[in-house]
Amino acid sequence: MSPSYILLVEDEHNVSQFIQLELQHEGYEVTVAVNGEQALEYFQKKDWNLILLDWMLPKLDGLEVCRRIRKTSDVPIILLTARDYLGDKIAGLDTGADDYITKPFEIEELLARVRTNLRRNTHERNHSVSDVLQMEDLILDVKKRFVTRAEVRIDLTQREFDLLYFLMQHQGEVISRDRLLSVVWGYDFVGETNIVDVYIRYLRNKVDRNYHPKLIHTVRGVGYVLRSG
Repeated sequence: MSPSYILLVEDEHNVSQFIQLELQHEGYEVTVAVNGEQALEYFQKKDWNLILLDWMLPKLDGLEVCRRIRKTSDVPIILLTARDYLGDKIAGLDTGADDYITKPFEIEELLARVRTNLRRNTHERNHSVSDVLQMEDLILDVKKRFVTRAEVRIDLTQREFDLLYFLMQHQGEVISRDRLLSVVWGYDFVGETNIVDVYIRYLRNKVDRNYHPKLIHTVRGVGYVLRSG
């Protein structure tokens, strides 16, 4: 089995060296970039399996690096940040990061998140699925990885796409938050449990807010369901 290639973007030498050694011990191939411009330069040179991206970087900050990468790639991005304010975390996710971890963190938690994101990405590449799913005028094309509603293309992050895809696979079925967390984020996801609600809100803003009928519904005390009306 070929190794997974990870781009680690971190300007603090002691931190990057520690993370690099731990990842290499787990069998990953790791390249370190020390600023935002170097990160984008390295990004162009290889088909990365995952990017660990610090928020506060010289030259270009992590959010701008993430924003530029997302224009051309769905590679999993885990944002490393000392910012623990919820609004900052949401800003990072809105920019296109798939996950975040707040400094200081335990290395076991970081490794768990790396495994989860790599496993999910590999599953998406290898899993055979129907090409197109549809409910009302909402259409999700799995292979082309785009979504339209009323023939208008809707841009989704990778995690938003995964969440909508799972809901569309189970149209009419009430899905619990725990099940969504397990399937979309991975059974060993370590983080705030309200992340499902945050992403449902993202999806509603994009696929429901300006359209009729509303398709994503809350079943109080249970979870969510995709249905017409």
